Amino acid sequence: MQIPTFDQLMAPTIKALENLGGSGSIEEIATEVIKQLNLPENITSKMHNPEKSSRTEVEYRLAWSRTYLKKYGLITNSTRGIWAFTDSYSPDLKIDPAKIVQAAKEDRLTRKNQKSDNIREDISQTEFEASSETAWKDTLHQTLLAMKPDAFERLTKRMLRENGFVQVEVTGRSGDAGIDGKGILRLQNILSYHVVFQCKRYKDSVGPGAIRDFRGAMVGRADKGIFITTGTFTRDAINEATRDGAPAIDLIDGEVFAEILKELQLGVKTKMVEQVEVDAKWFEGI
Repeated sequence: MQIPTFDQLMAPTIKALENLGGSGSIEEIATEVIKQLNLPENITSKMHNPEKSSRTEVEYRLAWSRTYLKKYGLITNSTRGIWAFTDSYSPDLKIDPAKIVQAAKEDRLTRKNQKSDNIREDISQTEFEASSETAWKDTLHQTLLAMKPDAFERLTKRMLRENGFVQVEVTGRSGDAGIDGKGILRLQNILSYHVVFQCKRYKDSVGPGAIRDFRGAMVGRADKGIFITTGTFTRDAINEATRDGAPAIDLIDGEVFAEILKELQLGVKTKMVEQVEVDAKWFEGI
């Protein structure tokens, strides 16, 4: 089976949002699309560019698909990364990928022909939107992979502390059976959970074997387990982490880790760009 192209993923993306009730996160949409198309593990686990990105090829192409659908006016995204239908969407609408791509090309050509100094869009706006959605995550991924091991451990400890953990310790260097660290999560100073974690700077996907080994190491030592990676988790790994009858393990992949760092502003800053407009009608009314 070949990996679906971005235009082949447009209709499944719309269907995924329908199944999710009209809105969903990037992760939820990807999960629904993979389920729809019954994509095998060897397809969904293939990385787009392991050296530079923590995204899989499917996730990369889904980003392009969402961008074209957004340019066409069918979906939009919030500042929190939640995608939803616009008023232009209707349940009986038939998705024509060729028509959507052509509309984007025509829009790009129109913008190229505009001579206004205020509209500097000589480069494809569609390409800009598709790349900017995750460009900062790619940069962050490369930065994390380049960090020294002890620096990455300090970053993980800082991230956990910022999320309410106390008594965070790194134990991996002592060969603690696959456990890299431990801590206590306090909820409103009432409840406490002993948590062990494993943090790995992987370029590729983490499989179910690593999850089983981690679970075996945590049994009897903690209430919860967290597995953190800069890469991704295979579908089998995700299923293993939530398998019935076994202690659940929370998974944090490269995409989620990046969002957490962004939310906590740990090495990731969000800049607001000021846009100034002149209201000519206001001056005419004076």
